[in-house]
Amino acid sequence: MGIGYRIKEARENQGLTQTELGKIVGVTGSAITNYENETSHPKEPVMYKLIEALKVDANYLFQDCVKLPKEVNDVTLAEYEHIKKYRFISTHSPDGASVVDTVLDREYAIADKISKQKKQLEQIQKMDMEVAEEIVPARVINYYYRLASAGTGQIIFDTPPTKRIEIPDIPEYRKADYAIGVNGNSMEPVFYDGDMLLIEMTEDIKVGDIGIFRVDNESYVKKLGETELISINPDAKNIPLNESARCMGKVIGKLPND
Repeated sequence: MGIGYRIKEARENQGLTQTELGKIVGVTGSAITNYENETSHPKEPVMYKLIEALKVDANYLFQDCVKLPKEVNDVTLAEYEHIKKYRFISTHSPDGASVVDTVLDREYAIADKISKQKKQLEQIQKMDMEVAEEIVPARVINYYYRLASAGTGQIIFDTPPTKRIEIPDIPEYRKADYAIGVNGNSMEPVFYDGDMLLIEMTEDIKVGDIGIFRVDNESYVKKLGETELISINPDAKNIPLNESARCMGKVIGKLPND
């Protein structure tokens, strides 16, 4: 809204035509039209006469020109009429003004409480939505505790799974068939002792991939080389491949440590 809208609203509230208002303030009806369309603006003397003729406060006409927060600055003509009525009551019936004050204070307190409750509800709903967005579906897989050796080797799968665990059902984990713990330091700094690896149960593994391997009934987590299983830690030994070597799965990821 602008000053033109305010002039028109106040004129119509007084039941005046543009021509009638123009005669009162000493301009033509066309000039009033231009004011309301904001193609021109009244000069200062005419503005004073408009305020008197329209029976409005200057703040009402100029409120859109002042850069204040809307809730502070946006006052309707109906609200100005309430202010006028309150002033009239205060002048002619002080006791009545006291009653109005009491009612206003009471209703303001109620409205303030309702407003705060609404804000709290909105915050709770927002938090619920954020939590819902963060919830990731999970699925359950077998977990073998510390049976993949990153050191000297251990027998694999000679006992049932240590337990079943939940993992996030996300695309990068979709191929995981089981999880297995690391025992040793030969794959540091990629994998550390106690890390929980996600394994795809496949024998289709390429040179350079890291997998779970079984050699002479011992299991290892190593990188596949041409003729041996490679340890990433330079202080650890590599494991020569022989006819007994078998791939037990490919490492596709590592679960974050809690």
